[in-house]
Amino acid sequence: MSWIKGIAGIVCVLIGLLWIGQGSNLLPGSFMSGQRQWLIFGLVLVIVGGWLLWSLVRGRGAKREGLA
Repeated sequence: MSWIKGIAGIVCVLIGLLWIGQGSNLLPGSFMSGQRQWLIFGLVLVIVGGWLLWSLVRGRGAKREGLA
């Protein structure tokens, strides 16, 4: 089941980065371009994805040490 968390984390980070790019108008040509709310949604999604990936790596480290 940890692979699901890893895939979800990667997808969240990638989509979040895309939304940040569009919201900040670095990637023009979409209805989201230049819209501040998409920048904020992207930041939140990157944080969620980063947390998922961090917890995955943290959990594997604990298992290797025999703590989990």
